Amino acid sequence: MIYYHGTRADLKTGDLLTAGFTSNFGKRNRASWIYFAATLEAAIWGAELAEGEGRQRIYLVEPTGDFIDDPNLTDKKFPCNPTKSYRSQQPLRILGEVEGWVGHPPEQLQKMKDSVERARRLGIEAID
Repeated sequence: MIYYHGTRADLKTGDLLTAGFTSNFGKRNRASWIYFAATLEAAIWGAELAEGEGRQRIYLVEPTGDFIDDPNLTDKKFPCNPTKSYRSQQPLRILGEVEGWVGHPPEQLQKMKDSVERARRLGIEAID
């Protein structure tokens, strides 16, 4: 199976993505999980919503340990995990970078950013 991770981090093939960095959601606490997906669409959202100034990137990744369905999406918003979104407390190994992907239209991206900001103001946090 192919897995993706959207981010602004500038990494190289073979590098490891780990948990413990600031979350992109809620109060932006340190995340105890690293998130990834088996759909490019979910990874595009991850890259577009990632905090920071660097270029948005999508990496092909390989989990190095156990992982579970992302409870922030699975069965809470989208029953049965149609986004194929996962999380792990073990690192993800970078296998390569996806080039030439196309982001969402500006209006759609702004709606999503507004939704994330609204959730933050309401105190909605990622499920840890």
